[in-house]
Amino acid sequence: MKKNRIRAIVFLLILVFTLGAFVGCSPKTDGGETPTSGDNDATHDTDTSGKVDVGIVLPTKDEPRWVQDETRFTEALKDTEYSVEILFSQGLSAKEKENVEALITKGIKVLIICPHDGDGAAAAAEAARKEGVKVISYDRLITGTDAIDYYVTFDSVSVGEAQGQYLIDKASGEGNPLYLYAGAASDNNAFLFFEGAWNVLQPKIADGTFVIKNSSEAIALQDKPILTREEMSKIIGQVTTNWDFNDAKNKAESHLTAASAGDKGDVFILAPNDGTARSIADTFAADTDVKSYVITGQDAEKASIQYIIDGKQTMTVFKDVRTLVKDSMDMAIELLKGETPVTTGSYNNKTIDVKAKQTEVIVVDQSNVKEALIDSGYYDASEFTNLK
Repeated sequence: MKKNRIRAIVFLLILVFTLGAFVGCSPKTDGGETPTSGDNDATHDTDTSGKVDVGIVLPTKDEPRWVQDETRFTEALKDTEYSVEILFSQGLSAKEKENVEALITKGIKVLIICPHDGDGAAAAAEAARKEGVKVISYDRLITGTDAIDYYVTFDSVSVGEAQGQYLIDKASGEGNPLYLYAGAASDNNAFLFFEGAWNVLQPKIADGTFVIKNSSEAIALQDKPILTREEMSKIIGQVTTNWDFNDAKNKAESHLTAASAGDKGDVFILAPNDGTARSIADTFAADTDVKSYVITGQDAEKASIQYIIDGKQTMTVFKDVRTLVKDSMDMAIELLKGETPVTTGSYNNKTIDVKAKQTEVIVVDQSNVKEALIDSGYYDASEFTNLK
């Protein structure tokens, strides 16, 4: 009897130890539940090793244009076999370099970067080049360094020419008040846009069709068909918006306050992009001495398309970001494969001539807004009101 009891106790002890070992080996989450498949995945990248093939750095999330670009990149990357990461620099060159360094540690082979400041981004490009990374300057040109392999862009001079020509086409007679505005002096594109606009506007300023009302530097140079970079810098210094809505509004208010009633009436406004165009347009519309205005823009931002439909903004230069993104990704993939991308021109960045792939632009106003932006699938009609 005693032997049977001993055997039973030994059996129970063995059973308890066996069950305890089994339970202890079961995987659990912090909450004590067995995890389902995938719960431990930090990301859903195609590359589970954490490596990134292509790094993309955009200047800021504070401007609709760059959020739009992020969306287009995301759409373009859905079916790619390569891993990609997109970061924003929030308008700071230091953050831009920090982003690039973070991407380098993840093993990128190609960097697509749209600089906040052309000169300021040189250090980031050089850091990438040092690690053997191919650098593609996206939309804006990185300046003052030879650490750039390619530039993917819209023809920025053509953008300015399209804006200037639109103002000319809408003008009649002589003495039309002309207000000039420009982008940030730190952005090489701002100079290219202004150069293009000046190319076509200057003859019409010289013959009296337009009279400049808000820049003494531009007035002093109005007889010069071609401006040097230094001369453009003097004008841009007076009329820069810094690509900022509030700066544009404040500058426009200051100009209108200084202007007499005779400097207003039916006015023509060279605004560099859509965000600043809306701010400037609202400011001019609020001035009772302004009878009408024709104002330019660029980027085909949703808010500005609604403004065009409503007659608050006259035109925008549509730069199809889908094409720009596709050109960039095609170039990046070619570089990853060890191939040489096809280019269509070059731009001097103050140090070297950078090979470039250029994309065409389209002028959009009320007459073709539906065809250019809705019928092409760029936007959905449901995103706008009063669309005809």
